[in-house]
Amino acid sequence: MKLIVAGSTGFVATEVIRQALSNPAITSIKALARRPTDVPQNSGPGADVSKLKSVVCDNFEEYPESVKQELAGADACIWLIAITPSQISKMTFLEARKICLDYTVKGLETMTPVASTPFRFLYTSGANSERDATKKPWVLGDFCLMRGECETAVLDFAAKSQGKVQPCIAKPGLIDAPGKTGPLMSVVQMIGRSIIGLPKVQRSEVAATLLHQAVNGIEKETLFNEDLVRIGGTALAGSGKTGE
Repeated sequence: MKLIVAGSTGFVATEVIRQALSNPAITSIKALARRPTDVPQNSGPGADVSKLKSVVCDNFEEYPESVKQELAGADACIWLIAITPSQISKMTFLEARKICLDYTVKGLETMTPVASTPFRFLYTSGANSERDATKKPWVLGDFCLMRGECETAVLDFAAKSQGKVQPCIAKPGLIDAPGKTGPLMSVVQMIGRSIIGLPKVQRSEVAATLLHQAVNGIEKETLFNEDLVRIGGTALAGSGKTGE
């Protein structure tokens, strides 16, 4: 199958690509980002790096024809372009909304006409995102509602596609990886877990789940943190890998 990884230079995307390189069911990986995507470190002896092609797009509001050609015929897309809570203070809310919502919708509008049918679109959101505007979370409320609006946009687009798009919304909690959590992030995670009640998941489990759903079919439209731990853990155990 041909897989698009959008936002391919990010924290989770790097692990997605690392695992995908060793997955025999995946024959082509289009790594879509603003800058070139390198082969992940520790890809392993079974990795086929020839499957990976970096696709640079300078503007996610307007895809040039050369980029569209690279994405044509894709069977699935794992969409990881978004603003995280730790990044929200570095920009205006409107800028964050454009990246999270507008870029996602434009990506769907661009990929769907040239993709295979069905086209599996896996959107990674967050455990505390809220689709119901009347249930505004007390921490980062506007941000969480905005991410919930993105989830709804993906689901609505798929519903109107007449079966062309099969959506999946992944809602991970705090994403961790061995050796990647410094003292400051450890404190942030402790606050997130104890005060906000966010669950924890390993980066390898998130990546394994997204790949499993892309390759084998979507179990359900919304995957919560416990689903990511369950599916990802089983997938990693079956492959004999622990990931990062």
